[in-house]
Amino acid sequence: MKNRFFKSTLILVFSILISSFVACSEDDDTTNNETDDTSIVDVNATYFTTTDGSVTITTVPCTLSDGTETDCYQIVTSSIPTDHQIGPWCPTNISDSAESGGIWLEDGEVYDVDGAFIKNLATFYNDTTWMMYDANGDIYVTETEDDCINAANPDVGEEYENFCVECLPSYVTDLTQTWLIPITPISQDNPTYFSTGPGGPGNTAPSTRGIALNGIEFSAPAPVDNILGAYTIAPFDDAGGHINVHQGYHYHAATSNIDNRQTITQTDGHSSLIGYALDGFGIYELEDADGVSPTDLDDLRGHSDETRGYHYHVDDAGNNNFIDGLKGAYAVD
Repeated sequence: MKNRFFKSTLILVFSILISSFVACSEDDDTTNNETDDTSIVDVNATYFTTTDGSVTITTVPCTLSDGTETDCYQIVTSSIPTDHQIGPWCPTNISDSAESGGIWLEDGEVYDVDGAFIKNLATFYNDTTWMMYDANGDIYVTETEDDCINAANPDVGEEYENFCVECLPSYVTDLTQTWLIPITPISQDNPTYFSTGPGGPGNTAPSTRGIALNGIEFSAPAPVDNILGAYTIAPFDDAGGHINVHQGYHYHAATSNIDNRQTITQTDGHSSLIGYALDGFGIYELEDADGVSPTDLDDLRGHSDETRGYHYHVDDAGNNNFIDGLKGAYAVD
């Protein structure tokens, strides 16, 4: 009898322990789900530059890449920013200072495109074919819209070799861009990774990374190899942007210290909000108010906190990159 009673007691105690463990596990799962839910922060349309008419925002129904039907902000923007100066890009003589030209991004570094940089291209790239100036030191710069279009063509003719390609705002005065961003981001278990450039093998991700608060596109990495392969150079201005006639003005890097650029400063010293990715999650500067970069970013360049939820931090400007993928679903219709 004693043995039978002892065995029954053990079975009862063991059952209670199992039930308690399962209940605790379910509670933990619920807590984690609630935490994940609170990490979603809606897009704030009031942060965009809309007062001067350069950006208009309306709410429209949309379908996301995971099939979700929801509401998106439709953002229509001019192709030229109104919150900071754009250009210059190409210096005109090898004696020109950095103020006369823009910047170039190479192997993680940012270089001033001054006259000396143009003069030194043959050494910089270890290729004597580079000779972008004449006997007077005057640099060969595209001068017309046709030159801009032809020199930017992947099959650029030999007549444009050794030109500094500069496309001007006057070439895109009537161009607008339209973007859709889900108002409430929807996180995905399987994120969308960008290829190293737009249109890579099997890559269905959009080439655009996001939209700055001034309405300007955060573009895919510039096709530097194609540009250099034609012995041309298409500098970015100090804000990390340049122009082509199809996109208008667009950014390839997030540089710092741009006067009057639209940003949203964070009261806790966190780095400033500079735009939104196409999935609706915020994009923030790399460094915080103390000049410190985050060390816990995932492979998309994102992480979470209680104030901002899941969000991204941009890459170093010299890497010709913003973020490495999308955590959330993006609009396809």
